[in-house]
Amino acid sequence: MLITGFAAGMFQTNCYLLAPAAGGDAVVIDPGQDAAPRVRELLAEHDLNPVAVLLTHGHLDHTWNAAELCDEYSIPAYIHADDRPMLADPARGLGRALGPMLGDMEFHEPEKVVEFVDREPVEVAGLRLSVDLAPGHTQGSVLLGLDVPVTDEGGDQVRVPVVFSGDVLFAGSIGRTDLPGGDHQQLLTSIADRLLPLSDDTQVLPGHGPQTSIGAERRTNPFLADLDPGSPPPTKGRFGL
Repeated sequence: MLITGFAAGMFQTNCYLLAPAAGGDAVVIDPGQDAAPRVRELLAEHDLNPVAVLLTHGHLDHTWNAAELCDEYSIPAYIHADDRPMLADPARGLGRALGPMLGDMEFHEPEKVVEFVDREPVEVAGLRLSVDLAPGHTQGSVLLGLDVPVTDEGGDQVRVPVVFSGDVLFAGSIGRTDLPGGDHQQLLTSIADRLLPLSDDTQVLPGHGPQTSIGAERRTNPFLADLDPGSPPPTKGRFGL
């Protein structure tokens, strides 16, 4: 299994490439601002053929280069229906305060768009990814999961669960909920229902910041203390749009 990634653009959004192995088909996850050049470099470096772009949600810092890459390679973009309108009109997700920053920039949907459906896995590039709707940061935020085969210290093959969490959960924080479509309590409910039931060894690859695990966040993330009525946490997440 090949998973590689990098932080792109002014928002330092994590863009990932995922493939069963080098020299085959791959998917691109969340190609944000200025991600396209580095995506092309990694595709060439690992001899990969992109077959889809997967978008964890519709905020511009995760979708900025999606149409460019999709149209260049004639591949679809996958996004949940509730966030799809932001592909052509990203200001819908920014609100009055941030919307004007776009100025006269124009955006459009990729030529091919496929809509994620909650709890319906996606099979693409020889991979089977689970799809879990987790609203709260946006109404169409999804968690993408799969089991990754690795070799343990004893030389045995084991499978490690991995979740691409977008802006739902970060190392030590959660997504902001003060933009259109955001709801703090709904986000906490999504985390409680869709992430905390996962095993502690589940690796979390977030939309911003470093990799973490469900176990680490369960133990140390102050925002998750809201799931315990006796310990109220901060009320404003950080990172990203």
